[in-house]
Amino acid sequence: MEMTVGQIAALVNGIVEGDSNVKINGYSKIEEGKEGCLTFMANTKYEHFIYETQASAVLVGKDFVAKQPIRTNLIRVDNAYATIAMLLNMVGSMQQNRRGVEDPVYVSDGVNLPEDIYLGAFTYISKGATLGKNVKIYPQCYIGDNVKIGDNVILYPGVKVYHDCCIGNNCILHSGVVIGGDGFGFAPENGEYKKIAQIGNVIIEDNVEIGANTTIDRATMGSTVVKKGVKLDNLIQIAHNVEVGEHTVIAAQAGIAGSAKIGSYNMIGGQCGFAGHINVGDHNSFGAQSGIPKSVGDNNILMGYPAVNQIDFARQVANVKNLSRTNAELSALKKQVKELQEIIESKINNI
Repeated sequence: MEMTVGQIAALVNGIVEGDSNVKINGYSKIEEGKEGCLTFMANTKYEHFIYETQASAVLVGKDFVAKQPIRTNLIRVDNAYATIAMLLNMVGSMQQNRRGVEDPVYVSDGVNLPEDIYLGAFTYISKGATLGKNVKIYPQCYIGDNVKIGDNVILYPGVKVYHDCCIGNNCILHSGVVIGGDGFGFAPENGEYKKIAQIGNVIIEDNVEIGANTTIDRATMGSTVVKKGVKLDNLIQIAHNVEVGEHTVIAAQAGIAGSAKIGSYNMIGGQCGFAGHINVGDHNSFGAQSGIPKSVGDNNILMGYPAVNQIDFARQVANVKNLSRTNAELSALKKQVKELQEIIESKINNI
C-alpha cells in the first residue's frame, strides 16, 4: 500500500524532517535502501548507513543528532525499532486478510464455522472441533477431534493439531508444526519396548508463536503446557508433560525432555538441551548449545555443558585454549624430574 512520508508520520505520531509528500511503497534494511522505501535506524553502530542510504525515508529517534549532511527524509519518533515493528505488523496483517472456504475442504458435521473464517484447500476439520473468530487456517492443515482454537489464530500450511489439544487466542503456528503427537513413552518388557498410551493433551495459551517444524508432544496424563506469551523458534522439540512458563523465548533446535518445568521470562539459546524432570526458575539466560542436567534457580546466566555461570565458562574456555601449552610445560617438567631422579640415583649408588 502506497503512502506519503507525511501520512506515515501522522500514523506513528512522528515529526517529518524533509519532504512530507514523498511516496513510500515498500520497506528495506538501511544498507539496502532504495527509492520508494522506508527504513529505520535504531542502533548508532549503523549510523554510517544513514548518510549513504538510497531509501526515501528513515525512522530515527527524536534524540538522533546527525554528524554529516543527510540526503534522505527523516521521520523522528520516540522509538524507531518499536515503530518499524508496528508498521511491519500492520502490513503483514493486511497481506493475510483472507476470508472464505476454499475447495476442497472437509469439515465434519456439527462444526460451526464463523463468518470471518479462512480455510485453505485440503484442510481437514474433525468432529467436535471449535474454531474462534477471525481464524485463518492455510492449506493442508489437520485439526483433530475436539480441538479448541481461540480467536485470531493463524495456522500456516501443513500444521497438524492432534485430538483434544487447545490453542488460545492470538497464536501463530508456522508451517510443519505438530501439536499433540505422542510423547516418547515406552516400557521395557521381556527385552522389548512396549508403548505406553499417551492419553493427555497439549494446551497452548494466548499470544504464543511457534516456529516452523517445531513439535510439542501430548502428555502421558494431564497436559503439556506452553503458557502465554511464549515464543518458540523453528525445529524445537518439547516432550510430554513439559511446562514452559510465560514469556519465555527459545531459539532453534533446542530440546526439552519429558516433565521438565521451565519458568517464566527465560531466554534459551539455540541447541540447548534440558534433562527431564528438572525445574528451571525465572529470568535465566542460557547460551547456545548449553546442556542443563539438573534444576536451576532464578536470575542466572549459564553456558556450556554442564551449564555453569558465565565467569566459570569463560575460565573453562581459556583453560581449553591453553591445553597445548600446559601439556608441553607438563612434559618438560616430567623430563626434568626424570633427569633429577637419575642424577640422585647415580649419586646414591656411588656412596
